[in-house]
Amino acid sequence: MTPNSSSPSSALSRRGFLASSAFATAGIAGGIPLLTACGGSGSKNEGTTTGENLKDLLPAYVASDLVAADIPSKNGSAAGFTTAVPAGELAVSVPKKLGKGSELTIMAPIYGTSPKQGNPYWTAMDEGAGVSVKWENQEGTTYGQKLGAVLASSSIPDAVVIPGWELMGKIPSAINNKFADLGPYLTGDKVKDYPNLAAIPTAAWQRAVFGGKLRGLPMPGADTPNIAAFYRADLFKERGYEPPGTTKEFYDLCKELNAPKSRVWACGDMTWAAWNFFGVLPEKPYYWRLVDGKLVNRYETDEYLEALAWSRTLYSAGFVHPDAKSESSDIGNLFSSGKVMMYNADLSDWYGKTVVQRVDNPKFAMAAMDYFAHDGGDPTLYTNAPSNMWCFASEKADEKTVVDLLALANFTAAPYGSKEQRLRQFGVEGVHHTLADGVLSKNGTGNNQVFGTYEYLASPAAFLAYPDHPDVVEGMTGWQQRQGAHLTRPLFYGMQIQEPNRYTALNSQFEDLEKDIVRGRKKVGDMKKAVSGWKSSGGDKLRDWYKKLLDETGDSAS
Repeated sequence: MTPNSSSPSSALSRRGFLASSAFATAGIAGGIPLLTACGGSGSKNEGTTTGENLKDLLPAYVASDLVAADIPSKNGSAAGFTTAVPAGELAVSVPKKLGKGSELTIMAPIYGTSPKQGNPYWTAMDEGAGVSVKWENQEGTTYGQKLGAVLASSSIPDAVVIPGWELMGKIPSAINNKFADLGPYLTGDKVKDYPNLAAIPTAAWQRAVFGGKLRGLPMPGADTPNIAAFYRADLFKERGYEPPGTTKEFYDLCKELNAPKSRVWACGDMTWAAWNFFGVLPEKPYYWRLVDGKLVNRYETDEYLEALAWSRTLYSAGFVHPDAKSESSDIGNLFSSGKVMMYNADLSDWYGKTVVQRVDNPKFAMAAMDYFAHDGGDPTLYTNAPSNMWCFASEKADEKTVVDLLALANFTAAPYGSKEQRLRQFGVEGVHHTLADGVLSKNGTGNNQVFGTYEYLASPAAFLAYPDHPDVVEGMTGWQQRQGAHLTRPLFYGMQIQEPNRYTALNSQFEDLEKDIVRGRKKVGDMKKAVSGWKSSGGDKLRDWYKKLLDETGDSAS
């Protein structure tokens, strides 16, 4: 898992891959101040915040110069680090303990078995930040179910982590009504009391404004796509294959690679990559395009249907591993074992698969193919949201609790190359990890105790750091930089938009229908019918709502 990765790619549906996007120092969206219901009731739970109102809420930005990256960010990529320095040479980003000893209850997702309270890792983090945390971790794959129940109750932890893909149903309203305004502690120069939080890019904070208040602590990411189309670079080189440059070349390559009788298939489900091959608009709320003065939704576009139709041809030709159709196993593991030659997944799989496979096969190599327009040439790629995961403080938390949460967040947002970040990611040297020949290695205790949870409270600008496999860092950052050259901002870029409650479930049918279409259980024509039903059941009214929003805020994509 990358330092800024939200979850293992095998754990979640498509929404799960939308975590932690876009690190950028992008400007604030223009337009007149707005936090109203466009075409609605005027509820504070609808609309967005822009213009001077937004500027007045955001923390000042003070870039960190504590550590220089080996591979600087370019075209919206993450910064890359290929080396690990001894503990005695690490920078110190929190010279004075800021926490005042509060005991905080925090709910966050975890992907694995939560360690027992009082373990050496949590104890060291508590001591470093000056707080005492009682974790209420919940299994990441079912986090949304537990989240809804907790937010509907009268008993909410002091802090709750909420991923962007869970902003459905009543959760946006709950955020506005049950979580505290952090503006009095962080707006403008106030954030300078927490230097690591001040170094979080402004655009990430912009997405942390809910209901007209700065409520969230953000987890920023790279601007570039987080979904990559991977291929077995070692096997391609051995057999003389090159990655494709059009969708026809991809199809033809699948013919060459496919060998079911030998239990080898050309690919897994490639729908997520197809969105980028065909230039499909992003997920909501960035799923609109302005055409001749009218908003056109992602689901109404030709490229959306074309991407589904092309993905379907891979199934119908028998190129896709049967387990992808039944969704009965992790295609990434089949890729690692050589039974699948290409698949799409979160970019973090590049390291995750490599570090496991090279234990027994030092020559193992995978790579991500550059995206292309389906008929050749440069792709149309859309800039990711500046942040897509946040930590919120309970509205009932007193000032001491909030201040100590910010102290902890300042500790977790420490940059790579700092003492605080080393502890957060690897635990205590000699207890959880060792550093030998420039390589950091977790031991058994580290693997059982040092899980990703703390970074969900707040994270630094996106970075990739794998000193044990520097070639992977170079590959990942290089890929991001090349894709970043083709980015375009979608409408409403960077805005935290809350649709009216009556529309929040309007798109829920599409993901399952997409799966049925590409697997041959439904026809592309069924999607056209579904879109027609979507329009009449509220889609056209939602379009009007967004058009009024656009007229009042201006085009942030320009």
